[in-house]
Amino acid sequence: MISPDSPLGSLPALELSDLTVRFGDFTALERVSFALPTGAFMALVGPNGAGKSTLIRALLGLVTPSSGSVTVLGAQPGTQPEHIGYVPQIKTFDRSFPAKALELVLTGLRRSWPGLHRGPQREQALEALESVGAGHLASQAVGRLSGGQLQRVYLARAIVRRPKLILLDEPATGIDTLGEKDLYGLLERYRLDTGATLVMITHDWDVARYHASFVVVLNRTLFSCGHPETALCDDCLARAYGHGGHSHAVRL
Repeated sequence: MISPDSPLGSLPALELSDLTVRFGDFTALERVSFALPTGAFMALVGPNGAGKSTLIRALLGLVTPSSGSVTVLGAQPGTQPEHIGYVPQIKTFDRSFPAKALELVLTGLRRSWPGLHRGPQREQALEALESVGAGHLASQAVGRLSGGQLQRVYLARAIVRRPKLILLDEPATGIDTLGEKDLYGLLERYRLDTGATLVMITHDWDVARYHASFVVVLNRTLFSCGHPETALCDDCLARAYGHGGHSHAVRL
């Protein structure tokens, strides 16, 4: 399915063909296949233990498929890290770690902890912080930031290289409603400005419905994918989650 937001004739940003991932006797993903158009905003939904994080790890090249294949930006996963940004769940962050916001953003450029904060890379990191409305936080200790502030810093880290693909693992975890609205606004502006593709894990069906252009419903195997109004049908969700769910109002 080609999104109206993606250039006609462009290659898919992601292409999965019968992707299966096993850890010993446990099957985390089984024969998952879909193609994501370049420039799409994809929401990945499913119950706990559905394999959503495993899929993200496969896209990052951190998990090797047991069978099937994955193509990311036309190449094998893990071979183009400079073109991929990643925003983890902020609840996994150790707030006792002694670091400044600017230093955290610089790790997105250097792939290691920076010793010095001078030169073009520092300016690039400051520019990324400014672009997400967090320039004033550059010298703040990350352990003292609110959830929304920390998420902005992580987003700056993810976009500092101007990547073609951004992967987000439940980015709204730990932030309030206003901060969540700001986050999705920042992501959408980045997507429109750069033509980048976004992939986001979320447990919120309404977020998937109203912010994504493409939705994948997963529970170890693929239950539906495509436009939100089609992929998030009550029957698809009931089969994936194992219960009846509830009806959603259609966005006009």
